Formats: sequence, structure tokens, C-alpha cells
Amino acid sequence: MSQSAEFIAFLREELQKLSTEQNRITAERFFKHDIRVYGVRSAEVENLGKESFREIKSLGKEAIFAISEELWKSGMMEETFLACRFTYSYKKDFAASDIALFETWIDSYIDNWASCDTFCNHTIGEMLMLFPETRERVKSWSLSTNLWMRRAAAVSYIVPARKGLYLDDIFQIAETMLLDKEDMVQKGYGWSLKVASQKYLEEVFQFVMERRAIMPRTALRYAIEKMPPDYKKEAMAKK
Repeated sequence: MSQSAEFIAFLREELQKLSTEQNRITAERFFKHDIRVYGVRSAEVENLGKESFREIKSLGKEAIFAISEELWKSGMMEETFLACRFTYSYKKDFAASDIALFETWIDSYIDNWASCDTFCNHTIGEMLMLFPETRERVKSWSLSTNLWMRRAAAVSYIVPARKGLYLDDIFQIAETMLLDKEDMVQKGYGWSLKVASQKYLEEVFQFVMERRAIMPRTALRYAIEKMPPDYKKEAMAKK
């Protein structure tokens, strides 16, 4: 058995030891879609990832990405969180070309909002800031038939939005997905607008007001959540 295979087997054994039936039941309550979960508390998964990464850090980026992909393939939520942590730990070695692999992971393996947001907030958000040329590819996800790809397009911009970056991209993605029927997508682009409003209140408010007659209420409520009370009142007022 290779070192990578032994490491993955070790992780799975540790997750089994840490799991409880009550934690599994509690975790499943947070999701509308079916999920696969061991039942390990987030803090314990985080600690396992932190401690175990020391064992593989020296293997290099390609080996780390291969381990991460095997964890993604399992479909177990805690394993996807570990994959996210291991991948992001190599952010200093990211290359623009890595976006193709990351796109494949999203399209092939992500099936819930927690894995989507954990991966996209950090890894894809970092890619957008390190390699602005990846922005067009990420924006194109908003046209995907895969709802998690569409959500990924929006939530990948959360961290850049906090830094006041890429407002036009955030607007373009929201415009493309404005009438999306999936609430996970509506919440995704609504969230990106909400974060952008912290830096660009007037611009986001104007965007929302021009579309509020057709914007789904779920997205609208997310977008205006952090706005001043009078702005929220005006946005929610019946015409």
C-alpha cells in the first residue's frame, strides 16, 4: 500500500472513531438534499485535518491534490472538508491551470452547500485573487446545468467581495442567474450581493432596486440583509 493510500485509510479510521449517531442525525437536519456523513463534529474534523496534514505536507502539490481527489470521490462530507483543507494548504503553490482540476471536482463531486461553500469560499476565491485571468472561467459556471456549479460561480466571489474586488463580475453572475429556480442558487448570488454591499452599498442597492420586481424574494432578502433599515424597507415595499 502506498503512503497516500495508507494516509487515506488512517483518516477514514479516525473519522469512524470520532463519529456518533447523534452527530450524524444532527448534521442531516441542516440539508434538504440527501448527504453522506460520518457524524463527526466540525471542530474535530478541523483538528484532524490540521494535525494529519503534517504527515503529508512534504509530499508535494501533485500528491496532495491526488489525495484530495480520492477524498472527494468518497462523497463523505467530512472527507470533502479534509480535501478542502489539504488543497487550500498548498495555496502558495497554486497555478492558474489548477482551475481546470478544481472545476472538475465541483462538477463531479459536490452535492451539497457545505462542501460547495467550503471549497469555493477559500480555494476558488484564492484563485480569483491570485490569477484574475480565471475569472471568466468561473463566471461561465453560472450557465451550467449543474446547480452546484451555478452556486459555486457566486460563492467563489465571497472573499474577493469582502476585499472590495470584482463588483462587476458579481453583478454579471447575479444577472445571469437572477431567475434561477433553485433556492441554493438564489441564496448563493444573494449572499455575494450582500457581502458586496458592505463595500458598495449604493451600487448594490441600485442593482437590487432595478430588479426587485422580478428577483426571487429569497435572493432579495439575502442581498439586502446588511443594508440600513430604510434601504431594506424600500427594497421590500410593495409597488
